[in-house]
Amino acid sequence: MRSVDAAPQGTPAGPTEARGAVAPAPDGSTRGRILDAAVLRFARSGFDASVRSIAADSAVSPALVIHHFGSKDRLREACDAHVLAWIVEAKRQNMTKATSGRLFEVLANAEGFAPLVGYVLRSLQSGGAVGRAFLEHMIEDAETYTAEAVADGIVKPSRDERARVRYLVYSSLGAMLLSLTMNPPEDPEDVNAAVRTFMDDLYLPMLELYTEGFLTTRRMLDDYLLYVPDPPAGAPAPTDGTPHHDEEEP
Repeated sequence: MRSVDAAPQGTPAGPTEARGAVAPAPDGSTRGRILDAAVLRFARSGFDASVRSIAADSAVSPALVIHHFGSKDRLREACDAHVLAWIVEAKRQNMTKATSGRLFEVLANAEGFAPLVGYVLRSLQSGGAVGRAFLEHMIEDAETYTAEAVADGIVKPSRDERARVRYLVYSSLGAMLLSLTMNPPEDPEDVNAAVRTFMDDLYLPMLELYTEGFLTTRRMLDDYLLYVPDPPAGAPAPTDGTPHHDEEEP
């Protein structure tokens, strides 16, 4: 895996100002090589991976890793900044796909950067800074394209659009994380293969639920609405064509 600075033309390369002092050097320096090795090792083995294993992967001594980064925690911070900068730039360069709900697809299929996606998944599992930032990117994009879909009449409006969007992102990422956790790819770098497997297994029921629904009556919703505050001012009150609770037959 190459560092962001060393990426060839056409691949995402994080902006220098976003990476700051923890960025890998552009000349293939020892520091950049250690950072690349650390991202890959954390993606493969999780954040309990030792400095010794990272040093072995980058063909240096553990003492040299500490010399460049100070501690394992500081090395993790450098990896976070490295991956966050790449996410921002990948999103910027693929804005059309990203704002159409396909940011994860964009990231997973960015050739040469699958280990970075693996790092994101590890961070999502551990609740790290990269995972939180990635999640907020996903939610921000989803709010945009969902609002457009509602305006175009493709998607039904919600009583609480922000809450619905957050739930949809949580549920989709949660399902993917569970799938990857229970059925990890044989090659940790082949994240796009794992994503394809997830889509093959679950895309049909997901689309079925979204387009055809699950319940045949809105009784549960009506009962719930009796005990929650009124929807936000101006929020639409969508209907699905089924009888209201007080219209249903006993």
